[in-house]
Amino acid sequence: MTTNKNSSNRLIAEKSPYLLQHAHNPVDWFPWGKEAFDKAKRENKPVFVSIGYSTCHWCHVMERESFEDQEVANLLNKYFISIKVDREERPDIDSIYMNVCHMLTGQGGWPLHVFLTADQKPFHAGAYYPKESKHGRTGMLNLLPQVYNIFMNEKSRVVHISNKLTEALNEGPPSNESSIPPNTIDQAYQQLTGNFDTQYGGFGNEPKFPSPTKLLFLLRYYYANKDDNALNMVEATLDGIARGGIYDYIGYGFARYSTDEMWLVPHFEKMLYDQALLLLAYTETYQITEIPQYKEIVYNTIEFIEREMTHPDGGFYSAIDADSEGAEGTYYIWSLSEVLDILGEHEGNLFAKAYDLTEEGNFEGKNIPNLIYSDAKSLVEEYDISLEELEERLEASRQLLFNKRQTRVYPHLDDKILTSWNGLLIAALAKAGATFAESRFIDLAAKGLHFIEQHLMKENVLYARYRDGEAKHMAYLDDYSNIIWALIELHQATENEEYIGKATKLATTLYTYFEDKENGGFYFTNKEAEKLVIREKSALDDATPSGNGTAAMQLWRLAKITEDLELLKKVEQIFSAFTDDAIQYPSAVLSTLSAQLGFMVEAREIKLNGGPASEILHHLHKTFRPYDVWTHDKSAHSLSVQICQNNICHNPQTDLDQILKDLS
Repeated sequence: MTTNKNSSNRLIAEKSPYLLQHAHNPVDWFPWGKEAFDKAKRENKPVFVSIGYSTCHWCHVMERESFEDQEVANLLNKYFISIKVDREERPDIDSIYMNVCHMLTGQGGWPLHVFLTADQKPFHAGAYYPKESKHGRTGMLNLLPQVYNIFMNEKSRVVHISNKLTEALNEGPPSNESSIPPNTIDQAYQQLTGNFDTQYGGFGNEPKFPSPTKLLFLLRYYYANKDDNALNMVEATLDGIARGGIYDYIGYGFARYSTDEMWLVPHFEKMLYDQALLLLAYTETYQITEIPQYKEIVYNTIEFIEREMTHPDGGFYSAIDADSEGAEGTYYIWSLSEVLDILGEHEGNLFAKAYDLTEEGNFEGKNIPNLIYSDAKSLVEEYDISLEELEERLEASRQLLFNKRQTRVYPHLDDKILTSWNGLLIAALAKAGATFAESRFIDLAAKGLHFIEQHLMKENVLYARYRDGEAKHMAYLDDYSNIIWALIELHQATENEEYIGKATKLATTLYTYFEDKENGGFYFTNKEAEKLVIREKSALDDATPSGNGTAAMQLWRLAKITEDLELLKKVEQIFSAFTDDAIQYPSAVLSTLSAQLGFMVEAREIKLNGGPASEILHHLHKTFRPYDVWTHDKSAHSLSVQICQNNICHNPQTDLDQILKDLS
């Protein structure tokens, strides 16, 4: 028996797309908040917390199996207080209880489920549960009575477990080490090398994630050490992704991960943060290699973002679902007969040979277009055409297939706007715009920032999420760090000093409300935000760079631009705060180690005075210089450039050739 779609629960009043997806479940859901925990205390009930997000495939599966099912709902409604959490709106809650899940099960993922006492302390956790027990996995119908019985009849055990888990969540004492040892960076590099897939690129086995934070670290390691292997790993990974089905050849953009090692079969959802970070990786690798395909992918990805993930007023949407018409990937896959119908026999067969489309298919009887085994040279010979003609014909066919795909049922779009992910994309767009001298990319970035300032900022205080006219949730560390990053990239792309003024103000807010004054580094939440079971402070990277790692890098750049030595000291305190993590898990804190590299390389502050300076700025923008910063004072009549390095400033230069030589 399933839900009556005419009835609704408390989630109907929420703005989160994920919570609204569950608003007609027969489960008596609460949003996270005081009302739910007060009721749990009053009625002496355990709290069941279900955490996910609106484009999560297995969250949909679990909803269909369990949360729309009256039998499961009856158990939840009778014995538990049930809370739904959108992890993208509340990463603070998600992070705490994901750590619990890892402690108890050795793994994690979404949907995430955790059982709490009324004071928010966890005593049991897991990820996906089927409705009924099968394949060694406990089902909801068995699990819920078991957990309730333990809660009611073994109180001392529940108290003991919940206290132990809460203690384990609280960080240990600060390290005896005063700073991260320099060889930690080499250890991180060795760990990545040991985990690298030499055949297909990427790291580890399936499921295989693009892991752009690793790629960005390797580019900086290459820059600092001139180690060709670091660059080779990045290129092999970017090439593997570009050939695989994880890259959408018909409409562009990247899926979240590949279910196999060769990047063929994606988990089809598209996340904004992946588009942003892969844009950065392809742009920066182009700066080093000038490989044309990387530039093409940057342009195509931005075309996709503009078309499908951009709010009319400039912000950027969160994600596009993997599922449509009740199944995963339906929007993206093709039968060979369908392609031949659309393109005709002649062009259809050429496209099929190029993109691995066959009668039997490469995914559940259908096809995901990919170039893993494609060989342009043999196609050119077989069809007796030039490479240019081949590319033109394939592009014409792609456009026809894209037009046809537009008529399909579109997957669910999560149209909420998250400050932190928008910050990443704005930074990436500004970097790409500067690198390729594309003012429209910079305009897109500036418009995105304007949206954040209009809708998610009040008197220099940020909010985390905007949707449907509402800004909600006090912003987290990542929101501040990523918007500071966006502002600095916009400043470097445009020389507009206003961006630095704004970044400085946000940095002040960050230090006022997030800093651990005693031990250094930043807490994840604002000191005035809702108090959770713990206040987390971490430098571990996730799908995105950690807020502390990003803060270290961007505050270091801000210190260089503004010549603020106090700010530099603050950055060093971030490193010392996470020394233990860096020593224990070097490859888990790559964004922090990327920032630390800035202190170790020959980084430059470049001061441009007067003009015209377009040739010099073009040179600065198109070359890979992750640790150089520049400012431009346009008031002087004639051009001079002063380069400062290691606290020493050289004489200003006025000869253009000599300036370009010095900068190279």
